[in-house]
Amino acid sequence: MGILSVLDREHTVAPAGYSRWLIPPAALAVHLCIGQAYATSVYKTSLVQHFGTGQTAIGVVFSIAIVMLGLSAAVGGTWVERNGPRKAMFVSACFWAAGFLVGALGIGTGQLWIVYLGYGVIGGIGLGIGYISPVSTLIKWFPDRPGLATGLAIMGFGGGALVASPLSRQLLSLYDDSYDPGNSASVAGGGALVALFLTLGIGYFVIMMFGVFTIRVPAEGWKPDGFDPSAVRQKSLVTTASVSAANAIKTPQFWCLWVVLLCNVTAGIGILEQASPMIQDFFRGGDGKSSVAVAAAAGFVGLLSIFNMAGRFAWSTTSDVIGRKPIYALYLGVGIVAYALLATVGHTSTAVFVLLAAVILSFYGGGFATVPAYLRDLFGTYQVGAIHGRLLTAWSVAGVTGPLIINGFLDREGKPGTLTAGAYRPALFTMVGVLAVGFVANLLIRPVAERFHEKTSTETAEATR
Repeated sequence: MGILSVLDREHTVAPAGYSRWLIPPAALAVHLCIGQAYATSVYKTSLVQHFGTGQTAIGVVFSIAIVMLGLSAAVGGTWVERNGPRKAMFVSACFWAAGFLVGALGIGTGQLWIVYLGYGVIGGIGLGIGYISPVSTLIKWFPDRPGLATGLAIMGFGGGALVASPLSRQLLSLYDDSYDPGNSASVAGGGALVALFLTLGIGYFVIMMFGVFTIRVPAEGWKPDGFDPSAVRQKSLVTTASVSAANAIKTPQFWCLWVVLLCNVTAGIGILEQASPMIQDFFRGGDGKSSVAVAAAAGFVGLLSIFNMAGRFAWSTTSDVIGRKPIYALYLGVGIVAYALLATVGHTSTAVFVLLAAVILSFYGGGFATVPAYLRDLFGTYQVGAIHGRLLTAWSVAGVTGPLIINGFLDREGKPGTLTAGAYRPALFTMVGVLAVGFVANLLIRPVAERFHEKTSTETAEATR
């Protein structure tokens, strides 16, 4: 035990007077670091050149990481609940940093499979454990505003790329004089890539340690000043009972919400994964040239990242006021309209196209940030992190299905660089159907039946504090 005993749950109980507003920054420290996963495109071309392989082979690295995120969150969710946020965040930091270090070894030796193992498998485990580690703790600290609390943290995952993208470019230019950070086509050498991975691995570990040693769990019986638990009981769909992770997956509510998350993420990834070439293709003239420059398309991707991040905070906070079921009806219902408009009139104006895509991405981010609070409403605070972990398998599935739907249609329509707005319409209308399925699934969600509740709900809830 020794030094590592400081990571145990009993050593993380907050002293009297501890400010709960220190908890979101602790969670944010972890989520900003693991959000770097969205910035892999920065050095994707350099990795393609270094390994002498195709785009798909390098893209598999990111896919493996997202699949491992969902699997590790599902498998490790109960362990995270049992051992507490500090130990979970420490384990996440170790795996995330080790993923970069092993990835650096793979780049240095020219072995792509080692990069798959490092960044993909090992780093992906760090992603999953880190993503869910602060969730139940945030909800227990903010029983009055769970959407705001989880939104503050999870927006860090969406915003991680905003920090990591320029940082990675500047580091590559520091380690390779021939690399131009302002040129998206510029390629860095293998030595610079190794140095980048080593720097990111060590740097992220240090930042995540801030979160590890700042995080606390509330003392037994703690509640915010002025908070009235009886007010929670009066809200539709909100329970004060406890449902275990094992029982939660037996309920129709869990699987309806699984479908809701799957559909919302599938639709969002469809835009996110194809954003840069998509805006150029939509405004391609008869001469084959696009009126949208490469630099402008890159700026569009950055703008979508901002809306992805902002939506996580703004929409999840709004859900505290109007409720979780109505906010998902908004995500999915307005999303249907936005996708239909994108398919039919999106090509008429770049402003219209950007606005519709930004709305869709804000709903994509909002869906991620709101779902932990939705789970709290339905299943209580007991083991909500473990239930969240199991639900994230929907993300893993969506990470495969979203790009498959878009790319499958586009491959049939023609070659990249020759496509126009019409080529996207079948895929966009398919996404309308996907969102409609999610909309119906959300409508079907009802309060969880009492037979799934823990018999000693108060005792089990207190035992996890």
